[in-house]
Amino acid sequence: MGTTAMSPAEFEQALRAKGACYHIHHPFHRAMHEGRASREQIRGWVANRYYYQRNIPTKDAAILANCPDRTVRRQWLRRILEQDGAQEGEGGIEAWLRLAEAVGLERGQVLSEELVLPGVRFAVDAYVDFARRASWQEAAGSSLTELFAPQIHQSRLDGWPRHYPWIEPGGYDYFRRRLGEARRDAGHGLRIVLEHCRSRESQERMLEILQFKLDVLWSLLDALSMAYELGRPPYHTVTAERVWHRGIAP
Repeated sequence: MGTTAMSPAEFEQALRAKGACYHIHHPFHRAMHEGRASREQIRGWVANRYYYQRNIPTKDAAILANCPDRTVRRQWLRRILEQDGAQEGEGGIEAWLRLAEAVGLERGQVLSEELVLPGVRFAVDAYVDFARRASWQEAAGSSLTELFAPQIHQSRLDGWPRHYPWIEPGGYDYFRRRLGEARRDAGHGLRIVLEHCRSRESQERMLEILQFKLDVLWSLLDALSMAYELGRPPYHTVTAERVWHRGIAP
């Protein structure tokens, strides 16, 4: 580790270089992108990714709770409204539930979270817990995987209708809406990080935080790969039933 702080341009370049570890490169995601995923695998991904989607507003609320800056809170608040919706039937979570229906899942089954694998739950919960404990600037920086998100959303819009014609077209609304939102949110988060991280120590820590978030996303796909590619869901040597926990009430 060097001791001299990187220039803003150098630091931004280092942050963007982390895209080499984005989950778009995971074998499970590559299979989805290339049209090699089965219906069961697509449905498993959608059902498990729902747990991540529905926890995004909780993560963002934790950032707001720790942030004393009213200007930042106003800008960050729209993330919660866009994901939760201003009213019933709106927002990113609702759009994700429509995607679930478009791939053939029952809405109630997705909402029950019975298909959420423990590895997915542990990874997402660790991310939310980090946002609660970290400084608001560091938690905001963990969202910088949005720098790489437009590419992944565009790839689904370009390839999935061709590879998976059985998916109802209305299910792609979530990806369309996130193209613009992710670019805007990434720009906002990047400005916060570049302003906050002026020392080499803080820059290196932020790079480690971004790697943590990349680890979370990669771990989600590791769990899905075990269950849906290798046929080794939790407790497969003991029972075929989904006996894993579905969340523990506080």
